[in-house]
Amino acid sequence: MLLGCIGDDFTGSSDLANVLAKGGMRTVQYSGVPDVAADADVEAGIVALKSRTIAASDAVAQSLAALAWLRAQGAQQFLFKYCSTFDSTPQGNIGPVADALADALGAERVIVCPAYPSLGRSIFQGHLFVGDKLLSESGMQNHPLTPMTDPDLRRWLARQSHSKVGHVPAGIVLQGRKAIREAVERSDARFIVVDVVRDADLIEIDEAVADFRLITGGSGIAIGLPRVFGERGAIKSTSSKWTGIGGPVAVLSGSCSVATRGQVAYHRRRHGAIEITADEAMSGAIDIDRLVAFGRSSGNDVPLIYSSADPEIVRAAQTKYGREAVAQRLEALMAEIARRLVAAGIKRIVVAGGETSGAVVEGLGIKTLEIGPEIDPGVPAMKSASPELALALKSGNFGGEDFFVRAAARLGAQ
Repeated sequence: MLLGCIGDDFTGSSDLANVLAKGGMRTVQYSGVPDVAADADVEAGIVALKSRTIAASDAVAQSLAALAWLRAQGAQQFLFKYCSTFDSTPQGNIGPVADALADALGAERVIVCPAYPSLGRSIFQGHLFVGDKLLSESGMQNHPLTPMTDPDLRRWLARQSHSKVGHVPAGIVLQGRKAIREAVERSDARFIVVDVVRDADLIEIDEAVADFRLITGGSGIAIGLPRVFGERGAIKSTSSKWTGIGGPVAVLSGSCSVATRGQVAYHRRRHGAIEITADEAMSGAIDIDRLVAFGRSSGNDVPLIYSSADPEIVRAAQTKYGREAVAQRLEALMAEIARRLVAAGIKRIVVAGGETSGAVVEGLGIKTLEIGPEIDPGVPAMKSASPELALALKSGNFGGEDFFVRAAARLGAQ
């Protein structure tokens, strides 16, 4: 293994896997820390955790366990992957996990870069933008679990970490890898937020820190890494033809992002859909048998089961029942529905939402995922051998409005 990656949720990990696989690296995504060794031909291994919103101490412990396993597989460089919208509260996990990984690896300087301009994530003067809006005005300020109210990554990270936070501005980044390297080496900070306004900047950053033991960021920070390893002659020329899985399909959506709510609205107008409300979930009024029957008997259609409510409705439910209680109940329901659907013969599942995806993958007992072709930017088709299943795990903000139908078709494509 050349590159060892730790993702703090399942959709973000699959986004990263998509980038590395497109770059030519033999990439495998693992659900949690494996208890067996990786195959010898794996070049990039991604341990996907469900650690974004758990207690910081638990996130640190899980991330260090993942690091230990990746080191045992011979990984030369390590990447801590978090969301491109830096999902985390001031008491959140990005800082503590980054601190722990840097301490374990003896990393004196670590890049912080959740940017990917071609997917609408850029950093300027240390502030994160989503499209042409500051992060705090992008809709992420309404996130039910990790509301982002401050777009300044330096300030946000400093609230979480015991390490000093520095910055490399766009004016230096645009000068290329040599200038970036010199600026990083001059910094007296351990964590260094790097401005990015073009995808090309990400490649220059990767070249500048090619010998760093640890880098952190969104999936965009990985786009230059296959080239770095390729220049060393470390990547083997391996490729495999994707083979999809035919059979019934179902869509499960738990994301409340603007993009996913738009996809749900688009899908409902054209296909079958059933909503799970927070009140129904918390009162125990959900008839899972009915939901499974709906998902299983839709023929060639693409049935959708969703709990993607508007922010006002989500806030009202959180006030009534408690934020964590609502989230845990809905995730447990989606996991149970997924298990029942697969037992009933569903062979393709499309999941929207990072927490929902993690709950579904863990609920199905999936251990490894083969990475297939890209469905939409940031979302690959994936396949599990046990159970035999094709999946798409979509981050809330990704995908076009007709994503669910296109994903279902791609999962079955030969």
